[in-house]
Amino acid sequence: MDFQVIILTLKLALLTTFILLLIGIPVAYWLVYSKYKWKVIIESIVSLPIVLPPTVIGFYLLIFLSPENAFGKFLESYFNLKLVFTFEGLVIGSIIYSFPFMIQALKDGFALIPITYIHEAKVLGKSKRTILWKVLIPMIKRSIVTGCILTFTHTVGEFGVILMIGGNIPNETKVISIALFDEVEQMNYGVAHKYSLMLLIVSFLFLLFIYWKRNRKMVG
Repeated sequence: MDFQVIILTLKLALLTTFILLLIGIPVAYWLVYSKYKWKVIIESIVSLPIVLPPTVIGFYLLIFLSPENAFGKFLESYFNLKLVFTFEGLVIGSIIYSFPFMIQALKDGFALIPITYIHEAKVLGKSKRTILWKVLIPMIKRSIVTGCILTFTHTVGEFGVILMIGGNIPNETKVISIALFDEVEQMNYGVAHKYSLMLLIVSFLFLLFIYWKRNRKMVG
């Protein structure tokens, strides 16, 4: 079993989770409290990765980010940034594919907060930014933990998007899911079993933690 594959997978999952947490909090806040009717379009776009096959997302990202196309060529020419078949490309793909898992957890947390708390904070003269970071976020800690766990585990197990945009480059884009596929192709079922068991155990333990915390909250 290649430990570099495991390290690269953990690096990808942690970085994706961190970035999505920073992006997800303001986006989820806006989706819950915004009164714009057209926000349903944004919600639909955010949720697309849940219903779209990963290979579809990976294919369009491959086309969009390729140096053969305008945007990819622009990034490479002006910023010397190549996103196809690189670790940076994996991060972009993982952020897009795991986005709804973080957003939905945060939205659920915000939606459970009584709106009176926000009104009271406004009466006290608090700004929207202060209300978000000082009042609301401390109240959705469980949702933040849930979103981070779901995003992390989903990124660790992702295959289709990773394969399409990253390929199979050792020490660059070869993560656990790709390594598992390689071992199965080569009929190395012993090694494939180790990778599979690792993903199974990690996923189960994280889900067990989420449901344990949720049940404790309901009992309490």
